[in-house]
Amino acid sequence: MSPRILFIGAGAIGSYLGAFLSRAGHGVTLVDPWPEQVEAIRARGISVTGPHEPFEARPTALHVHEAQKLAADFDVAFVAMKAYDTAWATHMALPRLGPSGYVVSAQNCWNDPGVAAIAGPERSVGLVMSKIAVALWEPGRVERGAEKGSGSGHDVFRAGEHDGRITPRVEALAKMLSVIDGAKVTDNLWGERWCKLCANAMGNPVQAMSGLGSLEIAALPRGREITIRLGAESARVGLAAGYSIPKFGGAEAKTWASADDKAVYTELDAMLVPKGGSGRNWRASMAQDVAKGRRSEIEQMNGHVVARGIELGVPTPLSSAVVGIMREIDAGTRKQSPALIEQALKAAGA
Repeated sequence: MSPRILFIGAGAIGSYLGAFLSRAGHGVTLVDPWPEQVEAIRARGISVTGPHEPFEARPTALHVHEAQKLAADFDVAFVAMKAYDTAWATHMALPRLGPSGYVVSAQNCWNDPGVAAIAGPERSVGLVMSKIAVALWEPGRVERGAEKGSGSGHDVFRAGEHDGRITPRVEALAKMLSVIDGAKVTDNLWGERWCKLCANAMGNPVQAMSGLGSLEIAALPRGREITIRLGAESARVGLAAGYSIPKFGGAEAKTWASADDKAVYTELDAMLVPKGGSGRNWRASMAQDVAKGRRSEIEQMNGHVVARGIELGVPTPLSSAVVGIMREIDAGTRKQSPALIEQALKAAGA
């Protein structure tokens, strides 16, 4: 039998994954607090575009207040909300699971411990999604902006147990997600998760505070500098924590961590300079949040890097400056501007 799949969250990633899994024949139910999104899915389904054939899917869509009528028979529940909504979404998902069901965090940031604190590690599975960029600019229409990973030998989905074991359920989860893109199991969930955090922390807030897209930032020397220095701080913290961090952003974690070396910096800077036909001027998830007037994940993203850096005695001056600026943008006391890149760098002494 096909597994019954519940998504708490039908934003960009929830809609994208849910649409593919629904098309594959699984019983998919999406629950979301955005009324227009739920009604759009009910009326015409989800329209999906990207580096693949466009298609439409028609999963079941429910408003949050309707979740109470769901039976406790789901096999997998994906939490696909913003990081700051992880706790309530996990509490909503847990009673809807069958006896062997489990919760998956399909999110950015460092949410797996929070999920496990509520559901228990025996009912929690980690999922890291690498190099997948999706956007939902209007109800019922989701698009993916990057090439398919499997087309270049890249595994987008990495499913793992919190204790590193390779179990039948993580193998089944990876196989299920392989209908969307390349997928594998991992015995290095925490290293993979920190790798993803590094990639997010060096790109998301720069776009969010500047209002510039990825290519526009990469075309500016100081845009590349803030990207490199944020990547370096995140890598240093993760390595100090003892994580085995896979390659991210085109370079090894130890290379990013050594960015204060002039030769290494020059190498990284040259790597980031846009090449001809280097893709779309994409807006990452945090930039999408600012554009929509929504609260960002800065506390759970770069804020987590700063907090771990304090614990481990690793300085993160630029990450701290970026967190401060994004807090003001979230509070509505500051507007996004390209000038904030220079301001953040100067505040960090760069």
